[in-house]
Amino acid sequence: MKFNFDIPETSYNNGDKSTEKKENKNVNKNDNQLSILSPSSSTPKDELRWVPLQEHPVFTSTGESSAAVDSSARRWFPRNLIAWDEASRIYFWDSELDCLHRISIRLGEPDPTSVVAAFPSKVLEADIEIDFVVDKISINKNGSALLLGSSDGIHVLFFNGRTSAKDNSIICRTVSVGNEVYQKSSSAIRILQVMWHPCSDTHLAVLSSDSVFRIFDLSTELDQPEQEFLLQPVERGRSRSASSICPVDFSFGRDHLWDRFSVFILFSDGSVYVICPVAPFGSVYLWESIVEIFSDAQTFGQKSADSVGVTNSSMAISWLEATFPELNRQGMEASHISEVKARPFVFIDSSLSLQGPLCKVYRGQEDDPGFRGAECSGHAVSFLYNSAGKDSILVTSWSGGQLQIDALADEIQPLWNNGNRPRVSFDSHDSILGFAMICESVGELSVVRLDQPLEYCDWSGHPPPLLRLAIVDLDLPIGKFGDSTISMFIDPLISERIYCLHDGGVDSIVLHFLPFTHQGSKEGQMVKTPSVHPVFSACSAASSASLCGFVVLSDSFGYSWIAGITSTRECIVLEMKTWDILVPKVMDKDMKPIESEQGDRITPDIISRELVGPKVVMVPQGSNLRSVAADSIDGRSALHEYFKLFHENYVEYVHKVCFELKHHGPHVEKIIDNLRTRLSAAQQKLLSAEQKQPQIDERIKRAIHRHESLEERLHKLRTLPGIHKNPVTRAKREFKADLDSFAGVKLDALHYSGKPMFGSISYSTTPSISATQASQPSPSTGAMLVYSPSYSPALVVRIVYIFRCVVGGSGFEIKRGSHE
Repeated sequence: MKFNFDIPETSYNNGDKSTEKKENKNVNKNDNQLSILSPSSSTPKDELRWVPLQEHPVFTSTGESSAAVDSSARRWFPRNLIAWDEASRIYFWDSELDCLHRISIRLGEPDPTSVVAAFPSKVLEADIEIDFVVDKISINKNGSALLLGSSDGIHVLFFNGRTSAKDNSIICRTVSVGNEVYQKSSSAIRILQVMWHPCSDTHLAVLSSDSVFRIFDLSTELDQPEQEFLLQPVERGRSRSASSICPVDFSFGRDHLWDRFSVFILFSDGSVYVICPVAPFGSVYLWESIVEIFSDAQTFGQKSADSVGVTNSSMAISWLEATFPELNRQGMEASHISEVKARPFVFIDSSLSLQGPLCKVYRGQEDDPGFRGAECSGHAVSFLYNSAGKDSILVTSWSGGQLQIDALADEIQPLWNNGNRPRVSFDSHDSILGFAMICESVGELSVVRLDQPLEYCDWSGHPPPLLRLAIVDLDLPIGKFGDSTISMFIDPLISERIYCLHDGGVDSIVLHFLPFTHQGSKEGQMVKTPSVHPVFSACSAASSASLCGFVVLSDSFGYSWIAGITSTRECIVLEMKTWDILVPKVMDKDMKPIESEQGDRITPDIISRELVGPKVVMVPQGSNLRSVAADSIDGRSALHEYFKLFHENYVEYVHKVCFELKHHGPHVEKIIDNLRTRLSAAQQKLLSAEQKQPQIDERIKRAIHRHESLEERLHKLRTLPGIHKNPVTRAKREFKADLDSFAGVKLDALHYSGKPMFGSISYSTTPSISATQASQPSPSTGAMLVYSPSYSPALVVRIVYIFRCVVGGSGFEIKRGSHE
C-alpha cells in the first residue's frame, strides 16, 4: 500500500492563506486514505463487497462533529450533504476532505426491506479549489452534474472526468456560477436558495438577499444570468420595515396546468408571491400539457365576460404560440410530437407581475383574510410546493416550529404589467440571449369570499386564494439562536406524506384530507386532520450531533426508505411503511352522536374497534408448502409458524371477543331495556292513533259533504238574473237617492228655498284681487262657495246642486270655512 505525501504546487489568487488551506487538506486526505481512498486503488473488481449502507466505512462514526460549520450561515442556508440519483448511486460530500463519495447501492437486496452498498466506493474531486463550506448538494435531472451550494458561492461538478494517477480518484471538471454577482469578498449579497430547474438539465435558479431571482444557463454563460427578476412586493395594511419582507425561499410548481411555469417565492413575514410564466430557454415540457393549457386559455379566457380576462388570456395565448411554435402546426405534423422545447421569447413592452400575497379565503367577519395565521410565531424559514392528486399544496415552516399547510383554491394564471419594459439582450442574429425585468405587485388586494361566482376568478388578474388545511406545531427544542431551521422533503411514492428535517430529528406528516381530491366524499363526513409521527430523534440535550444530510429512497416495488447522515458521520437507514398509511379506519371514535328531537341520543356502537376482526391477514412468508414434507424439519417449522400466526391472530381475537361480551353484558342489557321501553311507547301511540282513526274519517266525510253542498248553492246563485250586472257603490246609491228626492220639485221652488241658505253662505263674484293674488292663476268664472265645517256631507251635496242650478255651469270654487 502506497501513500503519497507530496503537496502539489498550485498557485491561487487568494494568496498564501488559500495555499496553506489546500496543503492542510491534502495532509488530511493522505491520513484518511488508509481506510477510504487507498483500497479503491488496490482492490480488484472481483473483491467488491456489499455491506449494509449504515455500516459502510465512509460513514464511520468519529464521535465528534465532522466539520466546523459557520453557524450564522446555517441559519440562512439549508444544509443537506447527501443526494440520490433516483437509480443506483448515492453521493455524499465529505466536508473534511472536500471530496465527493459515490456509493453504489442496491435496494431490496437480499431482503426486500434492506439497502446494501458497495465497498470500496469511488471518490470524486474537483479540479479547482472549493473556497467555501459546502452546505448543499443536488443532482440535475439526467444525473450528469452535481450542485455544490452555499450562502457564499455556487459550484457545479460534472461527473465526466479523468482518473488520478496518485490515489485512483476521479478528477471532475468543476465550474463556478455567478462569480460576477455572488463574490465571497462581498458579503452584501447572500445566496438564500439554489436548485436545479425541474424541466432542464443545465439551468440553475438562485434566490439572493438582494430580492433578485436569477436563472443561469450552464451551457451558454456561467457568470451572467439568462433571466433576472427583481422582486418588488407592495405592502398592504400597515407599514413595515424593509427587513421584514426580505425573500427567504422559493419553490417551482409541478405538473399541473400553469403551475409548471410558476415560481412561488416566500418572504420572511410569511407572505407568498407567484411569478408566472417562467420558462428557461431550452427547457423541455410534455406536448400534452402545453396543448391542455392552450385549450384552457382559448376556452375559458377568450369567452370571459370581463374585458380584463380576455386581455390576459390573449397575452397568454400569444406567449404560448411564441414560446412553443409547434402550436401553430396543424394535422399529422403536430400529432407525433411528445416533447417540446421552450424558445427564447419575452414581451418587449410588458413585464411579469408579482402576484400576491396569496390570501386565505374569507368566510366571514370572524375570519381573518390575511395570509398569516395567529398560531405561527417567529419568521418564515422555508417553503415547499407539493402536488397531491388534484390539489396544489403550499407548506410554510416558521422559526417557532410550526408548519402552515394551505391549498390553492383556484388555478394560477399568467399575468403581465403593461408598460413596464424589460431589458433584453440580443446577439448578432437578433436572437434573444437574456432579459431582466422588474416584477411589481399590482394594486390593492381584494378579499375573496366563498360565495363569489366563478366568473370572478377566471382570468381576472387576481391571485388565487388559499384554503387553510392545518397548522402543525412540531414542538421543537429551542436552538442556539432561539429559532429552528426546518427543511421539508416530499415522499416520492406517497405525495400526501411530507418529511420535516430539523434540529430535533425527522418528523413525518401525512395529509389525510385534500379539498379537491376528496371533494366526492360525503357531506357529513368529518374532515380528518393531518397526522404527525416522529421518525427519528437526532440527539438529546447533552449531545451536539445533528443531521447534516437526508434523502428518501424508493424502488419500483413500493418499498421506501429514509437515509440520514449525522454530523458525526453516522448513517441511519429506516424502512418506511407505505401500503397502509392512507387506509381509512373502519370506525371512528370521535364521531359525534346525532341527537333526536326529544334530546335522546342514539345508542352508540357497543363493539370496540378491536373486535371488527383480526388486523393481520395470515399469509405466511416462504416458498410453496406443497413441496415440503410434513415430517421434515422445514415442514414442522412451517406448521409451527402457521400455529403461531393462528394463535396471534385468531385465538387472541376470540379471547378478546369473549372478554368484551362478558364486560359489556350489563351495558347491553340496559340498552335493550331502553329500546324495549321506547318500543312499548311507540306501540301505545300507534294504538291511540288507530282508535282515533274512525272519528277522523267521519269528520273528513262530513267536511266533504258540507263542501259539496256549498258548491251546489254557489252554482244556483250564479244562475240568478242580474248576476252579471255591475254592483252599485254606496256613494252612487246615496247620490241617486238625493237626485230622486228632487225629482218632483220645480225650479222656482228651489230658487225660493235656496235664498235663506245663501244668507249663511258667503257668496262673491270675485271682487278686487290683491297684488299678491294677481300673479296667481284664478278660476275660470271667479265664483266661490264657502260652507260651514259643521254641515254634513249630504247637506253639502244638496247645496252644491242648488248652487250649480242658480249660478249655472261648473266654473266655481268650493271652499270649506273655519269654525269662526
